[in-house]
Amino acid sequence: MRGSSERALLQTMMLIRGFEEELQRRRDHGFQLLSSGEEAVAVGLCAALIGDDQLLCSGRSIGPALARGLDPGEVMAELLGKAAGPCRGKGGRGHMAAPALGFFGAHAVVAGNLTIAAGAALAMQQQKRPGLVACIFGDGACGSGALHETLNMAAIWQLPLLLVCDNNQYSVSTPAIQVLAPRRLASLASPFGIPFQTVDGMDVLAVRQAAREVTTAIRSGKGPAFLECISYRFSTHSTATRETRPILELEEWKTRCPILRLTSHLTEDGSLSDDARKQLAADVAKTIDGAIAFADAALWPEPREALTDVV
Repeated sequence: MRGSSERALLQTMMLIRGFEEELQRRRDHGFQLLSSGEEAVAVGLCAALIGDDQLLCSGRSIGPALARGLDPGEVMAELLGKAAGPCRGKGGRGHMAAPALGFFGAHAVVAGNLTIAAGAALAMQQQKRPGLVACIFGDGACGSGALHETLNMAAIWQLPLLLVCDNNQYSVSTPAIQVLAPRRLASLASPFGIPFQTVDGMDVLAVRQAAREVTTAIRSGKGPAFLECISYRFSTHSTATRETRPILELEEWKTRCPILRLTSHLTEDGSLSDDARKQLAADVAKTIDGAIAFADAALWPEPREALTDVV
């Protein structure tokens, strides 16, 4: 992310929201999982990460990728299958990655990123490289054995690993409370002696503060941590699924929009004038227009590349 000032946080959340909305308007948008409503989790977390860190995420990767600072044009190109994307159009949303930029990558399989994150953290530890590994996953992954295996290994080896549960409270259309016994998912870390906390995932400042605290502890050698962010997605689970959640519930959560919340905060404390807000919106729109133009002008991968980078 390009800066962690409060205005920069707002701009990045606006970029993610607008980017996804423009992508969704296209007929060629493909199968996507969108971050609308959940922007504060990725943006707040990335505000606490530095260049030596690595970020992994689930298949809901657009927000984390942009929050980590990947070029919007290249991200758009990847989503549209163009060769100018970071994975030359082969990874798409589900497997986009740019490790050189601190984005170890997305993983389309639920909970598939957890053990990989532990492995990346172990490699970082054994090679005595600076930095830590952060991994964003959804509440659905908390029903997977892979999470418990990861927690166990991270605790035993005191890995520099931050597990971030973006708890949007639904596994596709199933409420988390119907399939997960813990009322507080962060408490899953308790039996392993791993520090944990739950924060308001609709408040980017709260997420940033919590992320700064736990990353500071991890960098000082105190081992792994678990951060649960309570959020809510405003879009359907994917571009291919219909909405099944109660309308009143959706409307109530939209009043907690992280973008409107931070905008209101900055306006009330006098650090964001109406003119500044309009300029911010104009800058974001220009960036998105540029990203679309870049992706549209990019070339398709050559057919002979179909079997390259495949192991």
